[in-house]
Amino acid sequence: MLIIDMIKSLVLGIVEGITEWLPISSTGHMILVNSFIRNTDSFTASDLYLYVIQLGAILAVVTLYFKKLNPFAPSKTAEEKADTWGMWFKVIVACLPAAVIGLLLDPVMERIENPWVVASMLIVYGIGFILVENMNKKEKVTDMKSMSYKTALLIGMFQVLSIIPGTSRSGATILGAIIIGCSRSLAAEFSFFLAIPVMFGVSLLKILKYGLDMPLADWAVLLVGMAVAYIVSVLAIRFLMDYVRKHDFKAFGWYRIILGIIVLVYFSLI
Repeated sequence: MLIIDMIKSLVLGIVEGITEWLPISSTGHMILVNSFIRNTDSFTASDLYLYVIQLGAILAVVTLYFKKLNPFAPSKTAEEKADTWGMWFKVIVACLPAAVIGLLLDPVMERIENPWVVASMLIVYGIGFILVENMNKKEKVTDMKSMSYKTALLIGMFQVLSIIPGTSRSGATILGAIIIGCSRSLAAEFSFFLAIPVMFGVSLLKILKYGLDMPLADWAVLLVGMAVAYIVSVLAIRFLMDYVRKHDFKAFGWYRIILGIIVLVYFSLI
């Protein structure tokens, strides 16, 4: 049984590492994968596992952007340190809407977390990406320093939309940032940074709710999932940043639409 759970954790860690950062909905993929592998009753299907495994993905962002995120780096000038603090203040401002509205609505959203809602949001935001990219909006904000606090707050308002299952946190923030006038690279990078306090906070809430008094076997399964999510996240983040320098997000929009249709068809037949 432990070996089977380890294999499930390996698979879910890969899915988490890829889908957490690409704007394609980690929730939608987790629901689909868990259904495919008949994973409904094991520890790897629990809320505690599915949220705490995200810590592995978050550590990938911290590792890749450690110098940029660290306001105490001795190699930085006083101005660079001030800019880093400014970036963190903008992240905090952007997190406020989700911290307030998200906490209030989270119990409601948990009750509507089903394949039909997920599929609908996959399709709706897939269409959204295609429409927004077709608008060819001019990039007015291309770096973190030139981003205003108003822009950060507006992006945070878009992040609130991600509490609807299937929306994708990165998808909502990236789409919102592009609509506001941010470059694709900045939109993706700011989305990564926003994930740090948001996902740490969500994971902490789940830990407080369910506790960590688990058998040693469950700890081993969880750590495997986190380690795999970390490694895959590093690769996924690097891929996305390289991709958006040369391409738009239409491919992700089409992918979401196709996946949404697959989810609808699949759960209509089972």
